[in-house]
Amino acid sequence: MIAAPMAQHPIELILTRELASYLATPMFLVGPEGELLFYNEPAEGLLGYRFDEALEIPLNEWASTYQLFDSASGERLPIDEFPVVAALRERRPHHTSLTYQRPDGARLPIVVTSIPLIGQGGELLGAVAIFWEDRRG
Repeated sequence: MIAAPMAQHPIELILTRELASYLATPMFLVGPEGELLFYNEPAEGLLGYRFDEALEIPLNEWASTYQLFDSASGERLPIDEFPVVAALRERRPHHTSLTYQRPDGARLPIVVTSIPLIGQGGELLGAVAIFWEDRRG
């Protein structure tokens, strides 16, 4: 694990984390390499995991823990198709419906909107994923 206090990150990421802590909607924050930096309390409830504030979690590690599936095919989503990863790669928002498998094995339909965070001078700072349980059907 890579220990890195949030204070060592750009102010834009610190402010985004602060905003996320006030939202009632689940929100996930990643750095420019896809490393997990933070998710808020509503995300903890939906994901079924508590956030450990002491560590950043590398992309490959959190992607294997938080299992996403294509809603149509039921196939596990490759990391490069995770909406937050696509937002980082393409530097544009992504919106989709997926299935998330909780640690207890229950599968939940979710809706995800991911948005890249671009700093001054076009620097890619990270991305946010805002998501919620899809209760339409």
